[in-house]
Amino acid sequence: MNKLFTLLAFVLFVSCSLAQPGQWDTKNKKAIKLVEQGMAAVRTLNPNTGLPDYATALEYIDKAIERDPSFSDAYFLKAEYSLQSGDATSAIEAYTTLLTLPNFHTSTGYVYYDLAALELMEGMYDEALGHAKKYATFKGAPEDMARENAWMIKTCEFAVDAKKHPVPFDPINVGAGVNSFELEYFPTLTVDQSQLLFTRLVTSKGNPQEDFFISTDLDGYWNTGEPMPNNINTTFNEGAPTFAPDGRTLIFVGCAIDRVGYGPGRRGYGSCDLFITEKRGNEWLNPINLPGNVNTQHWETQPSLSSDGKTLYFIRGQIRGQGGRNQRNGDIYVSKLQEDGTWGTAEKLPDNINTPYSESSVLIHPDGKTLYFSSNGHLGMGGYDLYMTTLQPDGSWSNPKNLGYPINTHHDENSLLVFANGELAIFASDRPGGLGGLDLYQFKMPESIRPTKTTYMTGTVYDVVTNKKLEAHFRLVDLETGKEVVSSKSDPVNGSFLVTLPVDRNYALFVDKEGYHPYTVNFNLIVPENSEEPYHQDVPLIPLESNTGEHILANVLFDLDKATLRKESFVELNEFAAFLKSHPNMKVELQGHTDAQGDDAHNMELSKNRAKAVYDYLVSQGVNPKQMTHKGFGETKPSSFFKDGKEIVRTEEWINALPTDKEKKYAHQQNRRTVYIVLPN
Repeated sequence: MNKLFTLLAFVLFVSCSLAQPGQWDTKNKKAIKLVEQGMAAVRTLNPNTGLPDYATALEYIDKAIERDPSFSDAYFLKAEYSLQSGDATSAIEAYTTLLTLPNFHTSTGYVYYDLAALELMEGMYDEALGHAKKYATFKGAPEDMARENAWMIKTCEFAVDAKKHPVPFDPINVGAGVNSFELEYFPTLTVDQSQLLFTRLVTSKGNPQEDFFISTDLDGYWNTGEPMPNNINTTFNEGAPTFAPDGRTLIFVGCAIDRVGYGPGRRGYGSCDLFITEKRGNEWLNPINLPGNVNTQHWETQPSLSSDGKTLYFIRGQIRGQGGRNQRNGDIYVSKLQEDGTWGTAEKLPDNINTPYSESSVLIHPDGKTLYFSSNGHLGMGGYDLYMTTLQPDGSWSNPKNLGYPINTHHDENSLLVFANGELAIFASDRPGGLGGLDLYQFKMPESIRPTKTTYMTGTVYDVVTNKKLEAHFRLVDLETGKEVVSSKSDPVNGSFLVTLPVDRNYALFVDKEGYHPYTVNFNLIVPENSEEPYHQDVPLIPLESNTGEHILANVLFDLDKATLRKESFVELNEFAAFLKSHPNMKVELQGHTDAQGDDAHNMELSKNRAKAVYDYLVSQGVNPKQMTHKGFGETKPSSFFKDGKEIVRTEEWINALPTDKEKKYAHQQNRRTVYIVLPN
């Protein structure tokens, strides 16, 4: 819980209830003198800290209580001074004793309110609930305190029930490769889980500052984190990073002392802005202020980039100055990538997500629809709790769900990172047993709060003739809805790429580059055996001037043993129609192929009809019929692939020799295909 909320209560209570000098509730002059000496000590600043000398004041107060154990005013002061010096336990003890004193009377109940707030802050839910309910019986409470007291009652009732129904939780320190005696927090991870980027509070020349460190996976352990290069880390603060899924784009928070700017090419609009950088080959480019309409005169922080690279979630906030939980207000905003490469005007998420209080630590999972965040405005365990919400098909967000106890406690929880597979998570905690301050811990996600499992595909794009590595455009499309799920590019230097693949859907992956034939792949992740492991598939692009070989239309699908196109085929055929219309001089032959199972004559007729069905559809989409012919080959031309430089043909004999039914099934699927070849003009 925000301690400012509790301190506000103390100020109200003490100003209304503490006796003034000469009106003490004791006749013991020695005790009175000791209390007055304690109050004088508070007005004296400690020469070592520059703060009021609460330690000396408490020594006087304790001596006063020894003189008169029923001196209620002394207990008031002990509670206040203990809290001001960071000792909530002693403050609770002082208030608890105060309530038992025979000469203690209250007509306002402030002490019950203050005690409930302290007990809630310490996770003493049953005790806090009793005292908050007692305060609720007093009439004439200030509106703001009555509202907060009602919140405390609901919070305690929720927490008591949550502790009776804990979720599985066994956090493990991620190790000395990442954690140190300094503070580590705000982790982010590439989808392949090979690189962990995190923020560390380091001390440079006596001044604390935030820098980025990156650790790589080393056989299941995180290697020693290395600082990001000097064009990323500066002498100012960098924090709260978010990786694009492929690990080649990084958006992060940079905070400047003024608005003149700092570091290479960095200039800000407010105290903290979002910056973006890109990795080309092994080099990170100099960061620039995020182009578009995201950064403002307020502070923007804690970005989280969706797996398609087109949606950015972040926190925008401002100092509100109202005190308590509402003093520092942060809301979750979302911005969309525009066609010109800039980010559009950010919009605030709806009121069932954002509250009048504060939201932080937003994370969009690679599944593109599960959002995790921290808030002190939703019902929880007190302070900041972690929640999840899911994007619905109609574009709305589900009501947030608390992640449960003991993931959430009476402390502040934030900095949650959920792995792409949904099974593991990392968060920051200062729990006992760490290596120092905030450490990063890993735990297994309870099944009830897991996102949709997401896997990925890696590979390299290259020119099939020259073997040159290529930059190409990737688009992952949901074949059921026709919606683009991911848009990305391969690295312009080494041609590498990584594309996320949320499971339980059937996808088409399109790879295109000017001057080359399009390349397509089908990922049917509805089938369980196709969703267990990551994929690796290199993409050989064939130049347009190279007319050899067949080009597979991998997402052209038919009903079983029929020539009826399934609706999932229309996505790829529409793409292919656009390609042919953009190359009007290209002539192609559409070819249908089957596997060797079943009757030979039936297979030949089926393949002819399927090729004709594709031809007819393309004509219906405006393709010139003179550009195309169609032909069926039945089972006469099995597919092939290259391994170790040798072409292997998937003949029936070769398939029968495969060791598993799964491999045989896959081979038959590869033979059942629709392709095109380019005809000479």
